[in-house]
This record gives sequence, C-alpha cells and structure tokens, in this order.
Amino acid sequence: MEWFINIALIILVIWFFYSRFAGLKGLRNLTADQFQEEMKSNPNKILIDVREPAEWKQGYIAGAKNIPLSQINQRINEIAADKAVYLYCRSGMRSKQAARILQKRGYKELSHLQGGIMAWKGRVSK
Repeated sequence: MEWFINIALIILVIWFFYSRFAGLKGLRNLTADQFQEEMKSNPNKILIDVREPAEWKQGYIAGAKNIPLSQINQRINEIAADKAVYLYCRSGMRSKQAARILQKRGYKELSHLQGGIMAWKGRVSK
C-alpha cells in the first residue's frame, strides 16, 4: 500500500509541474524584442502587468494596467475581450497562469513576454 501512495504522490508532483511550466496552446510567447515591436505596431491592444502592487511600484512598462494575478478573476471585466491582450510579470510564470485563466473565459488573442520584465530591454516607468 505504501508504494501506491508514493506513486500517487510522484504523479501529483509531475502533474503540478507540467501544468505550471508547460506551454499553453494559443498563447504567443514573445521575446522582449517581439513584445516591444508589437507594443508599437498594434493599436488594438491592452497591456496587463500581473505582478502585485509592490512589484508594480518598482517599475512597469509604459501603458500597462496593473491587474495582479491574485485579482484577475475579480477584475476580468477591466480586460476588453475584443482586444489583443499582452501580459507580463516578473519572470513569465504568472503571465502564463493569467493567460490560462483568460483563455478559459474566452479570450482569444493572448501573448506574453517570455522572461517577464526581467527580460525587458525597453524603458520602464515608475
């Protein structure tokens, strides 16, 4: 019986990491250069920073709206479904999770900044 519990725990751990780190079908993973280029060229967009407010205060990409991942379900009405949604966080993990939530709610045009704001080469506002 103990071996069964061990196998079940291993499967749970594998599933957890897979669900957090695996790519999300339909999510565009953009490099910092691609992200910056699309910010300039796509007028029908909304830029969402999913970091917490304390992180936001340290610097954010100009034009971004701060909707922390922890609040995204409660504030989803602030994200226009008819626009291309560009997401970023500190490293890229939370923006993927936010994209997963938005995708389940019917959002289609989703992109995120690979490596998050740590990979950003452009200016940041404070």
